[in-house]
Parts: sequence; C-alpha cells; structure tokens
Amino acid sequence: MDEKERLDQWVRDWFTKADKNKDGQMTFKEAKTLLKMMNVEMNEDHALHLFTMADKLERGSLDAEEFVQFYKLLTQRDEVWKVFQDFSADGERLLLDELQNFLRIEQQEEEDRAREMIELYEPSETAREQTSMSLDGFQLYLCSPHGSIYNPDHRELHQDMSLPLSLYFISSSHNTYLMEDQLRGQSSTEAYIQALKRGCRCVELDCWDGPDGEPVVYHGHTLTSKILFKDVISTLEEYAFQVSEFPVILSLENHCGLEQQSAMARHLKHILGERLQSARVTAEEAELLPSPQALKGKILLKAKKLSGQEPRADETLTDDVSDDEEREEMERESVEDLTKDTPDKQKSKLSQELSDLVVYCRSVHFRSFERARLQGKCHEMSSFSESKAKKLAKESGSEMIRYNVKHLTRVYPSGLRTDSSNYNPQDMWSAGCQIVALNFQTPGLEMDLNDALFRQNGGCGFVLKPDFMRKSDSEFSPDRPESRPGPGPLRLSVQVISGQQFPKVNQKQGSIVDPLVRVEVYGVPKDQGREETSYIVNNGFNPVWNETLNFVVHAPELALVRFVVEDYDKASRNDFIGQFALPFASLQPGYRHVHLLSKDGTPIPPASVFVNVSISELNKQTPA
Repeated sequence: MDEKERLDQWVRDWFTKADKNKDGQMTFKEAKTLLKMMNVEMNEDHALHLFTMADKLERGSLDAEEFVQFYKLLTQRDEVWKVFQDFSADGERLLLDELQNFLRIEQQEEEDRAREMIELYEPSETAREQTSMSLDGFQLYLCSPHGSIYNPDHRELHQDMSLPLSLYFISSSHNTYLMEDQLRGQSSTEAYIQALKRGCRCVELDCWDGPDGEPVVYHGHTLTSKILFKDVISTLEEYAFQVSEFPVILSLENHCGLEQQSAMARHLKHILGERLQSARVTAEEAELLPSPQALKGKILLKAKKLSGQEPRADETLTDDVSDDEEREEMERESVEDLTKDTPDKQKSKLSQELSDLVVYCRSVHFRSFERARLQGKCHEMSSFSESKAKKLAKESGSEMIRYNVKHLTRVYPSGLRTDSSNYNPQDMWSAGCQIVALNFQTPGLEMDLNDALFRQNGGCGFVLKPDFMRKSDSEFSPDRPESRPGPGPLRLSVQVISGQQFPKVNQKQGSIVDPLVRVEVYGVPKDQGREETSYIVNNGFNPVWNETLNFVVHAPELALVRFVVEDYDKASRNDFIGQFALPFASLQPGYRHVHLLSKDGTPIPPASVFVNVSISELNKQTPA
C-alpha cells in the first residue's frame, strides 16, 4: 500500500472495531467515543461541524467511507498548510517551479526530482496533468519515505564491499540461542531465526557434551533449556542468507570433550557443505582478511585452532582463551559468578577435525597491542568483556583503532548481566571494534542503536567504518575527536514541530497521553547529548510544540541520533510511546517525518513526529 491507502485502511480498521452492532453506521456520540480510543482530544463544537459536513446524506450517522472523510477533515494539519503557503503563490497548489524551490531551499534536494514527487504522490489526475501539487499531495509526500528523516538511498546496499572484513562493523549477537534471560531462559532455534532476520551476521553457540554422543547448545551450569548442536546448524543452513548474502560468523564457545568435538566437526561439514569456509579464498598467505564480497554465501567458524606443524589431538592451547575464562579473569575478584564454567584441563584440548575448520577467525588470547603489531596474523582475533574493551579504548584509543584495522575484535556483555541486559555498543564502535555482541532478545536503547547502525547499507549486517578508522597509521582517538581529519564540528538543530496519532500507552478509561519528544545523540564521549521538549497536556493525536533542540557533533561519521516520544508522568517514570534511531550521516535536512517504532523495533503507523532539521558547520554560526 502507499501512504494514502495505508492511512485510509487504518481509519477503516478502527471504524470496524468500534461498530459493535455491525450496522456499518456511526452516530456522532459513537464517533466521539471512537476518537477518544484513537487518542483524539477535540473541540466538540468543531467536531460536530465537521461531522455534519461529512454526513452527505444527512442521516445523522456516517458509514465507513464518510468516517474516513470526517477523520481527514478533523486531522487537517495547519503546520503543513503553513509550509505549503510559504511556497505557493495562489495558496491552492504548488506549480512545478514552486515545488522545485521548496526541494532546493528547504529539503536541500535536487530540484529535478519535483516531477517525480508529483507523479508519485499527487492524488489528483488534473493536478498531475498540470504538473502541480495540491495540499493533499504535499502532505502525502511529506509523510512518504521521500519525506522521511531517513535518507531512503541509505536503505539500499551502497557501500564498497570489497575491502577486508576488519574494516566493517558487523551486526553481532551474544547468547544467540536464548529467548529470555541467561539463568532460566528458554533456548530455541527460533532465537537464531529471529537474529538472522534482523540482519545479524555473527551468532554465538555455547557447546557442551550432550547425551547419546550429541553435543548440545545452552548456557552452561544454569537452568536454561538445551537444544541440539546439529539442529542449530540446520537452522543456520536454512536461514543464514535469507536477509543478507554476506558471510555469517559462528562464534563457538567450546566446552565439549574430544569425542563430541569431532561430532560437531562432522555436523558442520555434512550440514553446511560448500557453505562452510574451511579453506583460504586464495592459496597464498595474505596480510589482510578477505572481503565480505569474496565470502558471499559463506559461513566462517570462530574458534580455537591447534598451533604447530604437526599438532596432536590433545595439545594444550596456552595462547588461547575462551570468553568464559576471560570473564572469570575479569570478574573473579569482584563477585562469585555462579553461571560460569569451572576451569578444567578439558577446555584446552581440541580435536584436529574441528581445528581444521577454523580459517579466518582463530581465537587467541590478547596480550598487548605491541605484540599484535609485531607478531599478530590478520586471521587471529580476540574477545574482550565489555569492561576490558572500555578500559582499553579509554587508555589506548588510537592504538585500539589501529589494531582493529588489521584484526577482528569481539566484545561481549559482562557475565554479571544474568538478566541478559546490554551495554551501550556505541563506546565499542567508536574504538573500531567490529563484532560488538548484544543480547538480541532484550529490547531497549542498546538494540535501538544496533538497529540504527545496521539499518543502512541494505540491512546487510556489514557497515563500512569511516575512512579515518581504516588506516593503519590513524591518529584518531574517540577521546580526542579533533584528531579526526576533515571538516570541524557540525551544529545539528532539530525543530520539533508536531506529533501525529501516538498510540495510547495507558489503557485506563478516559486516559489521554501527555507527550514529550526527546532527541538523543550517541557517539564519541564529547558528542553524547540529550534535549527534550515540554510536554503537551491531553493530546496524543496532534500535539504541536514548535520547539528547537540544538547539538554540537564533533565526529558525525560515528554519531547516531535517536528520537524518543514519552507520556509525561509527574508521579512516576514516563511511559515509553515510540522511538526511531538513525546514523547522523543518514539524516535528511528540511521538513521531515520521523516514523516511530515500538520497543521491539516494529513500525507503529501512522505515529510520527514532524520536524525541521538543519545541519551547518559550527564555525559558520553567528554568535547568538
């Protein structure tokens, strides 16, 4: 459906829901009750006047189509009309040159797109023939993907995919098998399907010895349920490339004995077949990892690998460490974490069959940036707990950026997060870490940011790092954004104009929301900021603010912008209504709609915020 059809259908659905006696008619009293359910607070005299206008047959009631017209009369938007009037000479329509002026001056878009916008969004055939746009068409354009705050071109695959893997941020999941928390939660192959459908390209498997010689996946030493390793691999084989054709990394936490490790290797080879990347793309030893393009349709194993020319099946891997062991090392002193594995000699024994399948993602223990620079191979990668990664980024920001030019880094949540909560991934991305693993099953700010970063580039799960993070001699540090080459800081001004049809969050009888809008910026430490509007009393339907929020952004290439709408509550915490987050680089300037998403990232049409976005160089601003 297009925007107009979608809106009409939404209004009809409400009508059907409210038509209790199924007679297809609605009186004014019934219409008032329905509008309250739709979050519309209105002036009764004005509403009755519009109701009478829509009641063409003067029956004292409206059918579904008449109710749609009544709703449209009631929701006519003065703020859009005012913008329309600014560019229309006769106040009735925008001629081609007037629409071109609007696109060039306000939207900072190519004016030659005006004809295309008329063809796409003008409902009147007469206006289309005259190459002009009515107010209806103008409003439809502003509510469309072209009028969205998100640059629609960025939703397509548009980045160079031929560079080494280490130069991309990679959408990554932690404890992927879990549907809930990591103490008692259910493990399910469905969790892998959901993560892959969300664009995830690195999934985790915690593998343990199971009955009948079959390894199982679950969170060890907890009450989480168990699933068969081979069932997980079959699920990955089916769903890995439905959303993205680029490679998937299996992050293996291996707690199995030698016998069941060999069973894992057999399942991987048998089920995945040609999709398993078990040999180098090119025969010669490379200094750089292959590209996502070169690994299309391939599944890579991230695990320990036996060292030496003629390894024995029981060789101890002294230079490797699993996530669980590192977690113990980081947190042993502060608290006893009952969810962790007890160390035993078995964990450093690795079967030859499994080792042979590890090619580009060999897990090694991180010793120092210097050692990695002098001796490290590009296919060696380390995992860090969130606290260790944050510490390294703060103490050695530039070194970590340079290290992540050649090596992949995986960051995982602290073992103390037994509720499967998440850390802020932005801190890790700002240090160049590629595989920033989050609990995909836990909605909230952190997953909003992850969705925001990976919504771009066709949602393929790979996003190219900024140019200054791809150079081995980079001097950039997240704590010193002025070390970034290129233009200086930017000023972001967001005029929050109005809101449209926010859903009710409190289902109590007669409850109407008191909405406010908050804009948050996430990026390097200097760029973190949040500003919010005042709240509007009892109007979740068409609140108007006309308030401007200002930010200074020093590293726009790394910044994410999040819009949040909340229901103000004086006595307790505000209720969440909706949100939308996007990369700073994907912001479209001008008059735009922010189409809101629910807590779990699904659309909630037609809820939106109407804004005017302005981006300028800070040093070009005149003093206030």
